[in-house]
Amino acid sequence: MLNRPGLGGPALVHFGTPDFAILREGTFVRCAVTGTPIPLEELRYWSPELQEAYVDAQTAANRWRLVQGRAAAAPAS
Repeated sequence: MLNRPGLGGPALVHFGTPDFAILREGTFVRCAVTGTPIPLEELRYWSPELQEAYVDAQTAANRWRLVQGRAAAAPAS
């Protein structure tokens, strides 16, 4: 295996719908809620709107509910 910089650390990822694009090579991203490292090959849950990754479906759903609650509580401009 070649020793290339950045391959063992965090990746920089752009989260789209339905895929994500790797902007800087790495082996993982961190969950935006828990901070847990998520290997790229196991990454299944993210928010294109917030550009965040989530470790599992429950964490993604909880974050969505939290963000939606804040949006509903925000005063109209």
